[in-house]
Amino acid sequence: MNKIANVLTAAFLVVTPFAAQATPDQDLKEFREHYFKKFPDTPKNDFINGVYSIDPASREQWEAFEEFPSYEIFVDKGEEIFNKKFANGKGFADCFPNYKKGIRQNYPYFDTKSDKVVTLEGAINKCLKDNGEKAFKWKKGSITYVGAYLAYQSRGNKINVKVPNDSKAMAAYNRGKKHFYAKRGQLNMSCADCHYHYAGSKIRADILSPALGHPTGFPVYRNKWAGASTKGDGMGTLHRRYGGCNKQVRAKPFKAQSDEYKALEYFHTYMSNGMEVNGPSQRK
Repeated sequence: MNKIANVLTAAFLVVTPFAAQATPDQDLKEFREHYFKKFPDTPKNDFINGVYSIDPASREQWEAFEEFPSYEIFVDKGEEIFNKKFANGKGFADCFPNYKKGIRQNYPYFDTKSDKVVTLEGAINKCLKDNGEKAFKWKKGSITYVGAYLAYQSRGNKINVKVPNDSKAMAAYNRGKKHFYAKRGQLNMSCADCHYHYAGSKIRADILSPALGHPTGFPVYRNKWAGASTKGDGMGTLHRRYGGCNKQVRAKPFKAQSDEYKALEYFHTYMSNGMEVNGPSQRK
């Protein structure tokens, strides 16, 4: 991690590049243009493929993985869970009637009735609890399988997150924006240091991926998460990844589905509006 600190020392004094009172649409325009200028040879919609969109060597390995993707079995598991009836005779389809047309592109959204950001994982667990079922764990396991199935149904649909003209919605959006650019942890680093200012730079054997398009591929299968030391199946949610990033900069992570991470997801996903859903996906 010292190498990370050394590489990004010059970024420590960098502040949010956007005006404090900028509208979400203005933020989105500037955010996208930053990456389009930084990586002019990358087709605009190809940013949904993360680091594989900017590094030919990494892309070659990834394309080999995609011939027999490790996440396929979890899409099948998700379909099985999704179609299993609850004890009351209802099922997930009653909560998500439009799932066959794809719904992933509409999450997260701000619910003006509860004044809360609603994530897809939150909606999945609400469906379970509303029907008298036990909620899934937030970061891995069944919630990622159902999420993978719903994301797969949504492939090709374009991210369409909205920030309504509501003071509390804007507060949630700006909270996520602040989190993205705020320094934290012993290494005094932000999400933006790695994935905005220094996207494309090399850290050890890894290349820092662009934040543009990040949320489109979740849930993801990561080789790291499937390793023997993790005793996992490799699947994880976006909030699991947020927690891992916080740990890497030696900051205490927030809990999955905390208001902090939901706000971050709200801003982060809005910055990928107009890009195609390609989840689930496979990463290192």
